[in-house]
Amino acid sequence: MAYPQLDLSQVKGPKATIKTNYGDIQVQLFPEQAPKSVENFVGLAKKGYYDGIIFHRIIPDFMIQGGDPTGTGAGGESLWGNQFEDEFSPEVFNIRGALSMANAGPNTNGSQFFIVQNHHLQDGMADQMTQAGYPEEIVTAYGQGGTPWLDFRHTVFGAVSDGMDIVDTIATVKTGMQDKPVKDVVIETITITD
Repeated sequence: MAYPQLDLSQVKGPKATIKTNYGDIQVQLFPEQAPKSVENFVGLAKKGYYDGIIFHRIIPDFMIQGGDPTGTGAGGESLWGNQFEDEFSPEVFNIRGALSMANAGPNTNGSQFFIVQNHHLQDGMADQMTQAGYPEEIVTAYGQGGTPWLDFRHTVFGAVSDGMDIVDTIATVKTGMQDKPVKDVVIETITITD
C-alpha cells in the first residue's frame, strides 16, 4: 500500500499555495484518497471563497484552523451548498502537516479545514498505535508529531509539502477567547496548480 504522506514528491494531483499574511504554505492534495474533499477545496479556492478569510482557531501543539467566511467557526458551506460525507482512506493519516477537513461530527464537511501542527506524541501513543494495527511506517512518521486520535474522524485530503515553518509560526500567535488570534492571521488567497 502506498502512503502518499511519506513521499509527497511522488504524489500526482493538484497542489495548493495558501498565501497568508505570515508567508506561503504549499500543500499537495490527495485526489485519489479523498476525491470529493479535494474537489470541494479546489472549487472553493478557484472561486475565491477563501480569499481574506482568517485562521479563526489556533491551538499550539495541535493545529491551525480556517476556511470559515464568518470567522467564528460556525459558518461556511461546501462547493455544493450542503454538507458532504467523510472520506476515510487507510493510506492517509493526521500526521504532522496533514491538511484535514474540520467538521461538527460524522459527515458534516463544509468549507473549514485545519493543518495538523502538533510536534509531540504523548508518551505511550506509539505503542497504542502499534497495538491498534497501525502500519510500522506510519507509526514512525507519527514520531515527528501528529494527532492520531483524529484518524478516521476527520478526512485527510492533503499534506504540507513546504512551509511548515510558517504553520509553526502561526501556531505561536497570541490567542484570546475560543482560541481565536488576537491579531488576524489572514488567508490572502489560495491558488491551485495542477
